[in-house]
Amino acid sequence: MGSTAVEFKPETRTLLQLVKTRRTVYGLSNTCSISGEAVEAIIKDAVLHVPSSFNTQTTRVLLLLGEEHQKLWDLTLGIMEGLVAAGSVAKEMFENNTKPKLNGFRGAHGTVLFFVEYDALAEIKKKFPTYANKFDPYALESNAMSQYLVWTALASEGLGANLQHYSPLIDTPVQKQWNIPASWKLDAQLVFGTPTGQPIEKTFAPLEDRFKVFGK
Repeated sequence: MGSTAVEFKPETRTLLQLVKTRRTVYGLSNTCSISGEAVEAIIKDAVLHVPSSFNTQTTRVLLLLGEEHQKLWDLTLGIMEGLVAAGSVAKEMFENNTKPKLNGFRGAHGTVLFFVEYDALAEIKKKFPTYANKFDPYALESNAMSQYLVWTALASEGLGANLQHYSPLIDTPVQKQWNIPASWKLDAQLVFGTPTGQPIEKTFAPLEDRFKVFGK
């Protein structure tokens, strides 16, 4: 499937370029090119303006910086060490892979935790019972869009990030540590900071196997 040159508005070109340059970056330092207030502003815009099914607004976010960010990964490291002691995780794998990775997350600047408030869907499920089993997946889709927007905006500001999923291992400790409502269900953790290296080269499956057009 060939491609032809298409003219876009400057804003569209910028948006598409940001989509292309947002990458997973594991090498991160604890410095940040923008202020904590700027990070907060990005997250607030995502929480307010990312769409949700029937405007249910189910995404919840916790931003951890400084020592609070480090607490998260110390907590996660302790949980993983417990799994090693219990024989659930191989010690060699933990020492050679998991532990260095967790220490790398700890050494970054901050973490954005994304939650879904499923209890907020109770009324909409009653109102539209035919689609009741769809609303939880819709809420996850909205949450994922928030994750992607925050990640892309941080990349636009020169920051690197990687998205982690340590649920359900850390759910209860996180709830207790930061007094999070039990109805907030943790979905993902976005670790960010100043990049100290390049992202891994990205490869693509053939586009003709992934995209089709009819009626052209």
